[in-house]
Amino acid sequence: MGRRAALAALACAGAAGLVPGAGASASASASMVVPGIVTGTGTGGPRPPASLLGKEIRRLPTSRKVLALTFNAAWDDSGITTVLGELRRRSLPATFFPTGEFAEAEPAAVRAMADAGQGLGDHSYSHPYFKDLTTAERTDEVRAADAAIRTASGAEPLPFFRFPYSSTTPASIADVNALGYAAIEFSADTNGYLGPEGGMSVERAVRRAVDAFAPGAIIQMHVGSHEGGGGVVLDAEALPLIIDAARADGYEVIDLRAFLEAAAGGR
Repeated sequence: MGRRAALAALACAGAAGLVPGAGASASASASMVVPGIVTGTGTGGPRPPASLLGKEIRRLPTSRKVLALTFNAAWDDSGITTVLGELRRRSLPATFFPTGEFAEAEPAAVRAMADAGQGLGDHSYSHPYFKDLTTAERTDEVRAADAAIRTASGAEPLPFFRFPYSSTTPASIADVNALGYAAIEFSADTNGYLGPEGGMSVERAVRRAVDAFAPGAIIQMHVGSHEGGGGVVLDAEALPLIIDAARADGYEVIDLRAFLEAAAGGR
């Protein structure tokens, strides 16, 4: 089945209530364990390979039909239970990029991400435009977020950084790389975070993701909606349809942690 046919079929199934919803209980099972994947950015922990440095990454360096699911967390957490429940139900990995402010405001949500076995990246502390910051200010943003995420999650974040607003410059990428992080951006943002008020719908969010399917694609979603979104989290509703469309088109959902390599002297 081609991606267009898959998308059409899934959209119809979703409208008819035939696709298993993202309402699966987040407490249905224990933490997901991804075989062969190591975590942690501390001494001796995994690090980004050279292929992920020196540039922003909008597609993973692979020719395989694989893609990665990622979620930003900078506003509300109203979709986190649904998102984690769906990932757990399908035994699928994702990488979450919370800001430091989000981690401090919603520690239970960040802890839930870690307890589910999902990877945690760094999305800055206060979500500023990095092009407007000095190197010292960028360093403070990255490190403050790292500390907040560690405290909230009880886990060690991954060496992956996602720029606020996806606003990158060669200098800011170099600064982030110097701190040991790869700049992981995205192939497509579903724009589900805009909500119905922003002209988005579940079908449009799914279509934006499906249109970006390609080997190594990175799909960006959000665990909440901008300014609260009136309680509607389109990405949480779109997630099962995106996963089904990927599988129908022959794609495997993979973990970004698989692209890390052991540090020198590490295990």
